[in-house]
Amino acid sequence: MAEDITQDQWEDLIAKDTSAVILDVRTEEEVEDGFIPNMLNLDIRQGQGFLDEVEKLDKTKNYYVYCRSGARSAQACTLMNQMGFKTTYNLIGGFMSWDGEVAE
Repeated sequence: MAEDITQDQWEDLIAKDTSAVILDVRTEEEVEDGFIPNMLNLDIRQGQGFLDEVEKLDKTKNYYVYCRSGARSAQACTLMNQMGFKTTYNLIGGFMSWDGEVAE
């Protein structure tokens, strides 16, 4: 199930989620501008390449997905759910609205 969540919900859920995976679906260039720590980067714009990499992931884990504004990550969550992933969370507003910890 895909769910849109706020940054506060994201931080609360991740704090107590032992099987959380943070997935950044932006391009490499976008990631160079900063990212949420401990993330895995798979660029959704790679199309089939993205799907191939996602297919290798553990479908039993909980995925916290973000992009720049929330649109591509929503699309990624939908695709992942169709591929059999049980739990995906989309960060509302994406990285543009993020005011939590950032790595570079």
